[in-house]
Amino acid sequence: MSRFHALTVTDVTPDTRDSVVVTLQPQSEEQDLFRFEQGQYLTFRRDFDGHEVRRCYSICAGTEDGALKVGIKRVDGGAFSCWAHESMRPGDMVEAMPPLGSFNAPIEPDLARFYVGFAGGSGITPILSILKTVLAREPNSQFTLVYANRQISSIMFREELEDLKNRYLGRLQVIHILKSDAQDTELFSGRVDERKLNDLFDTLIDPQDIDIAFLCGPHGMMETVRGSLEARGVAADKIRQELFKSDQPGRLPARLRPEVIDGSAKEADLRLTIDGTTREIHMEPGETILEAAHRHNIDAPYSCCAGVCSTCRGKVLEGEVEMAANHALEDDEIRDGYVLTCQSRPLSKRLVVTYDA
Repeated sequence: MSRFHALTVTDVTPDTRDSVVVTLQPQSEEQDLFRFEQGQYLTFRRDFDGHEVRRCYSICAGTEDGALKVGIKRVDGGAFSCWAHESMRPGDMVEAMPPLGSFNAPIEPDLARFYVGFAGGSGITPILSILKTVLAREPNSQFTLVYANRQISSIMFREELEDLKNRYLGRLQVIHILKSDAQDTELFSGRVDERKLNDLFDTLIDPQDIDIAFLCGPHGMMETVRGSLEARGVAADKIRQELFKSDQPGRLPARLRPEVIDGSAKEADLRLTIDGTTREIHMEPGETILEAAHRHNIDAPYSCCAGVCSTCRGKVLEGEVEMAANHALEDDEIRDGYVLTCQSRPLSKRLVVTYDA
């Protein structure tokens, strides 16, 4: 089970007015722990006046870059993001879990595939990692990125994307769509809606050629993209979507358990395994697996507590649960018994769950 480890901040580089790129160095004996796959993220924690805050940030480096970097966009009122922008300096130590997440596809160096990425705002961060890795490790593949922003000044990694276009001539196409700043072509101005997507598919991107599509950005926009891709015949298993909540304040909200009015919320006996240790605990009515673990002083992993990041993923070996929300697990993971423990409440009297699977 993942635990937090100390990383040294080696560089903090402003990217846009409200985003920075942070370069991190693991301890020498923990280098292997922080080897990552493209599209993964790091979960950080920091104490703010006695209040622990956990926050996930996607890795923006490619696997061949020889560096560990995350992009952090400032969020109004966000404790961690504001600290990173205002106070983080080279030499600082931060705590992070090893890389997590499955927002990617296996690299196949011998294949010639056509990838499309749709990103909105800071959703570019994991897609940049995927894009760089694909171009470096699949020499016959091509990548088209459709990147939506409000204006030119808000485009994260703008210079790096231009450099990549020049490095991979003929293999990388970047399409910027700006909501506020006018461009020469109407196609590249305004909102990414169904009409805009139809125009793109009619002129610049043939959906029939798409082997894999990666989507990351505001939920409404990405659902529109997914719907348009599927309407044009792109199979659902070719579409990979990563959800992020740009409005998360960064502080853990007060946890409110559902009111037990009609007796529908169940209690359960839980057998929980983590780091090779198994404990028998009792779950109170309406309690999630994660809440029960923490109430019994079991250091179960978590980050967003919103069903988005999958840091709290566990596997149900016996019994049945109901997930209130799931924006992180794929259908095959659910079929294999994996759940988000921050969202899972019991439907059976007995549960057996492991974090070690």
